[in-house]
Amino acid sequence: MRALVVNCTLKPSPQTSNTEALAGTVVTALRGHGVEVDVVRAVDLNLRPGVETDMGQGDEWPAVHEKVLASEILIIASPTWLGRPSSVAQRVLERLDAMLSETDDEERPVAYNRVAGVLVTGNEDGAHHVISEISGALGDIGFTIPGQAWTYWHLGPGPGADYLDDRRGHDWAASTGRAMASNLVHAARALNAMPLPAPPS
Repeated sequence: MRALVVNCTLKPSPQTSNTEALAGTVVTALRGHGVEVDVVRAVDLNLRPGVETDMGQGDEWPAVHEKVLASEILIIASPTWLGRPSSVAQRVLERLDAMLSETDDEERPVAYNRVAGVLVTGNEDGAHHVISEISGALGDIGFTIPGQAWTYWHLGPGPGADYLDDRRGHDWAASTGRAMASNLVHAARALNAMPLPAPPS
């Protein structure tokens, strides 16, 4: 089984990403279930605006799209800015939108029988809103969202320290991340054993 984590931090490499640090706890948990995990930092790539799988010369989304199709589990990891998902996360969701019109050999949307989850960091409240926005979009595209397929970290309203600068809340975020990983893996296994059929015509 394979998983893809798309880190939607605004910070290009090699800057330290708080979102990637929290995602690391979920990656470790997934690997503990025998899952192979790939991590993509979207801001490092030339992801052109649009809602097609390939937006032409120089567009690096097609390679990410192939990683999505090679995975049974997708995790979108985003910081919270102004109480909303990052602009990079929005770009990733817009590019995933192309999957709505893509089907497999059995006429199923290609996102069917794949599970997805959300991970959020931020030093202000709004994590549940971000989780809802991203989960809703992924569900629209056709991914299955298991119960409690998320984890987050924040210090409450107002500015404050970053995830890597403050240990408060780490244990809760990590334990919730382990539950997230377990729920994603077991839901993916269930779909593999009993796949969703193509939608009725």
